[in-house]
Amino acid sequence: MLSLLFALIDRFLLPARAASRAGWLREVIYAHRGLHGPGVPENSLAAADAAIARGFGIECDVQRSRDGQAIVFHDWTLDRLTGHAGSVGEMTAAELGGIGLLDEQGQAVAGEAIPGLRQLLDRIDGRVPLLIEVKSRAGLRIAPLCLAVRRLLEGYRGPVAVMSFDPRVPAWFRRYSPHVVHGLVVTEAGRRTLLARLKRHLALWRARPQFLAYDIADIANPVVRLARRRGVPVLTWTVRTPHDAERAAAHADAPIAEGPVLLAAPTP
Repeated sequence: MLSLLFALIDRFLLPARAASRAGWLREVIYAHRGLHGPGVPENSLAAADAAIARGFGIECDVQRSRDGQAIVFHDWTLDRLTGHAGSVGEMTAAELGGIGLLDEQGQAVAGEAIPGLRQLLDRIDGRVPLLIEVKSRAGLRIAPLCLAVRRLLEGYRGPVAVMSFDPRVPAWFRRYSPHVVHGLVVTEAGRRTLLARLKRHLALWRARPQFLAYDIADIANPVVRLARRRGVPVLTWTVRTPHDAERAAAHADAPIAEGPVLLAAPTP
């Protein structure tokens, strides 16, 4: 009975008509944090260049520096990706821009430092689609980062979309920047209790996303099937193995991939 109620509300709140603006998301394979690997750090300009050369779309992570700039970086702390101590939010954009990046083997890469979102946009220049994951966590105000991203996207002419695990982010863009395509990132992560299901549906209802980016481990589920029937594009992450690629092809519209499975993907 409860599942039927969830499905009825989902059907009402998934914005099928608005989702038509996000149809371009289905057209490419996305390189997770760019096409990175040995000698090419994740979320770097070099990873963007490598993805562009193969015709892949690019997925990146963005968080806010101490002085309010949108910085392309995944982790909250610097150590894994730079070898430095401290957190992104405690440093200015200029300070972060002077810190070199490490590749997946922990090796420094000459000429590759932490980029700002402006640098990444300038480097891509509309040549391939871009997915921007806006990072958030409990107790963090989302408006300053959303506003910083929106300002940088003003006048950008390439295909671009924002997304987040935090439903407040797509809700913010729906209200204050509706021309920017906005989506919700979803994972079940082993949490399949009734309370966890309710929280996921509440996030969906609050976000009212124009697309979904769903965990590959959880991709075969009723919410995804309903979204696709209503014309809402569904991406899936992170596709790393041939088995993942098969599941993505069966249940989603486009993969967000990395590693050998991405390198083996056909160039458009």
